[in-house]
Amino acid sequence: MASFKSFEEINAWKKGHSLVLEIYKFTNLSKELRNDFGLRDQLRRSAVSITSNIAEGHERNSKKDFARFLNMAKGSAAELRNQILIARDLKYISDQDHKRLHSELIEIGSMLSGLRKYLLNEQ
Repeated sequence: MASFKSFEEINAWKKGHSLVLEIYKFTNLSKELRNDFGLRDQLRRSAVSITSNIAEGHERNSKKDFARFLNMAKGSAAELRNQILIARDLKYISDQDHKRLHSELIEIGSMLSGLRKYLLNEQ
């Protein structure tokens, strides 16, 4: 299996973890997001789900399981991209913040796809 001793070594997890902290910061600082409990909670759950799936998949000690969990993490990243678009359209976050977060999520998704492909092709 990929030579990560712990999930904390995985770059996609590191970027995802930073994103989780940023999402929590946004949802605490924005009055609109603080008061929109449904969207606030969904943003947080999706962000946390990205890193949680990477961690759980890594600990399964199976390439096939890890790849499946990486796929779920990528799905959570797409879900979060949708939610930040909604937050932008509702004027809860700025266009600039949306673009930056969107770019980070695209990068995380690409990292997850690359790692998944590597795992499935590793001998």
